[in-house]
Amino acid sequence: MARSQETETQTAAAPPPQQAPGTLGVGMVGYAFMGAAHSQGWRTAGHVFDLPVRPALAAICGRDRAAVDAAAARHGWAAAETDWRALIVRDDVQLIDICTPGDSHAEIAIAALEAGKHVLCEKPLANTVAEAEEMVRAAEAAKARGQVAIVGFNYRKVPAITYARQLIADGRLGTLRHVRASYLQDWLVDPASPLTWRLQRERAGSGALGDLGAHIVDLAQYLAGELLTGVSAVAETFVRERPLLAGPVAGLSGGADATELGDVTVDDAAVFTGRLASGALASFEATRMAAGRKNALRLEINGELGSLAFDLERLNELSFHDHTEPAATAGFRRILVTEPEHPYLEAWWPPGHGLGYEHTFVHQARDVIRTITEGTEPRPSFADGLQVQRVLAAVEESAAKNSVHTPVPS
Repeated sequence: MARSQETETQTAAAPPPQQAPGTLGVGMVGYAFMGAAHSQGWRTAGHVFDLPVRPALAAICGRDRAAVDAAAARHGWAAAETDWRALIVRDDVQLIDICTPGDSHAEIAIAALEAGKHVLCEKPLANTVAEAEEMVRAAEAAKARGQVAIVGFNYRKVPAITYARQLIADGRLGTLRHVRASYLQDWLVDPASPLTWRLQRERAGSGALGDLGAHIVDLAQYLAGELLTGVSAVAETFVRERPLLAGPVAGLSGGADATELGDVTVDDAAVFTGRLASGALASFEATRMAAGRKNALRLEINGELGSLAFDLERLNELSFHDHTEPAATAGFRRILVTEPEHPYLEAWWPPGHGLGYEHTFVHQARDVIRTITEGTEPRPSFADGLQVQRVLAAVEESAAKNSVHTPVPS
């Protein structure tokens, strides 16, 4: 199995300290965009929510000693490692948080589970179905030992999304007919944008499909409460060569070397339709080439009794239509999801004081800790991540076969 360059080199020279009582020691692999977001979640959760144990930022890991030391100081980690193998044997670490590119997820997660650690792994779960299946087997064996394995689909943790799931589960939309989901970004519109790891199949697995499509596939299945059974897809790479990366990645991109080009080996965009187990129809669009769209995730669910819509750019709101009301007064109305009765909001601000993107990682940290301490089923589980991986594989297979309808294995 390939090993990420982000996670190599030397082990720690001295044994780490034992974790303090009443805390859960977290060790995180990776310190870039997702590493910063996860750090925010772990650092904040215990200060906002009344938790049975508080997360302790025990150690962060990355290949570059100077960079990982700087990240540890910036984000509040007590120690830094340059080898993830040293991280997972630390006595002060009970949970491994994986924020690396997809090519290293399986190796790190399986090793951490076999070492007796709980695991939180960023999405998509792996680069291939085979890797994801191996991770699920390791998670099932670890579950028998009392360990938890969770995949990081953070958008489930938006209060409005969680509340939408409650409304659908309560039957407010009745039988579902349609699910529409799109996730649009524009950071690759410029052909001079550099060839980062997200554009290399051997590192990322796929392009917009795995990066963005994984989120909307998971959200569609989560909100509907059922799985996709088949898909029909098209995909395209609009810019097939890009300048090689010059220097470190900052955010999603970085500096480019204007003198040398490399091949883009993933998709820029994917569009696909699908059918849910109940017969409801679904449509999906994922692209990183939609000029002007920075992080535009939109969902709409139509049922026999009404409709729900969500827009990430207005993430404290839902649009809800009750089709059982008289036509003269019926229509979409805004639900401001900031009341203490709404999911996660009991610990935050007075009604009307909205939350943001970073709070999804705080909620994720809260849920991981409660799952570990209360012994509840992990959600989203590695099995949920595997299901998404199977959908992504079916999309790629369909696109390669001129959009032929492709079943998703159960």
